[in-house]
Amino acid sequence: MHETGAILFRGFSSVLSASEFNDVVEAFGFEELPYVGGAAPRTNVVGRVFTSNESPPDQKIPFHHEMAQVPTFPLKVFFFCEVEPKIGGETPIVLSHVIYDKMKQKYPEFVDRLEEHGLIYTRVLGEGDDPSSPIGRGWVSTFMTKDKAVAEERAAKLGMTLEWTDDGVKTVMGPIPAIKFDETRQRKIWFNSMVAAYTGWEDARNDPVKSVTFGDGTPLPAHVIHDCLKILEEESVAIPWQKGDVLLLDNLAVLHARRAFEPPRRVLASLCK
Repeated sequence: MHETGAILFRGFSSVLSASEFNDVVEAFGFEELPYVGGAAPRTNVVGRVFTSNESPPDQKIPFHHEMAQVPTFPLKVFFFCEVEPKIGGETPIVLSHVIYDKMKQKYPEFVDRLEEHGLIYTRVLGEGDDPSSPIGRGWVSTFMTKDKAVAEERAAKLGMTLEWTDDGVKTVMGPIPAIKFDETRQRKIWFNSMVAAYTGWEDARNDPVKSVTFGDGTPLPAHVIHDCLKILEEESVAIPWQKGDVLLLDNLAVLHARRAFEPPRRVLASLCK
């Protein structure tokens, strides 16, 4: 894991169901991380196992570090293929320090601004989940409560402010760092959800261009974001899923994405500290 950032476990015939995957996660001994503050609609399946992002199959999920838009994020992410996709549906991964180095080389002033100001993420949530949206998690499941006061308390612990509307809430997170230093590997990493937010946080409530800005509130340059997306795609590796596959990611080392697919496909996930 330290060298590669990811390990694919393939061909273990004893791991075919969600409960068996849960046993695998438990066996590693990593502490569970509750999914508080994340954007994706998910459903608990068994134990520490959840569905991965339940957004529609025709939608790509852009590259991101898991929960990079909140201060408390998982250090390890497990994925498990319970039903392999008919067509597509790969989970591309890319080394974060490589993206930092490429962006620093090509857009030094932009990266300097990111390091100085960080990013602000803004998202509008309904009360309930919207499975048609890649960021459709409602505020009730995001904060695991129906009580607005408790939601505000939990948001405050994340450093997030809430602005209530007639039918939902606007969440504002940041400024939060966009570049981190990986202490274990002694290198800078592209630890953010900037491209994912700018190109993918779109639904009836949210305009993706307004969902992420520099930490001083100024807009991000569109051409740089789209070129960053291109660099992410060029540097990534995508391995087609097979039933029973378990993929373990170091969330500090790699960003991940999801390609569009033709159903059926069922990939489950578990987040660890």
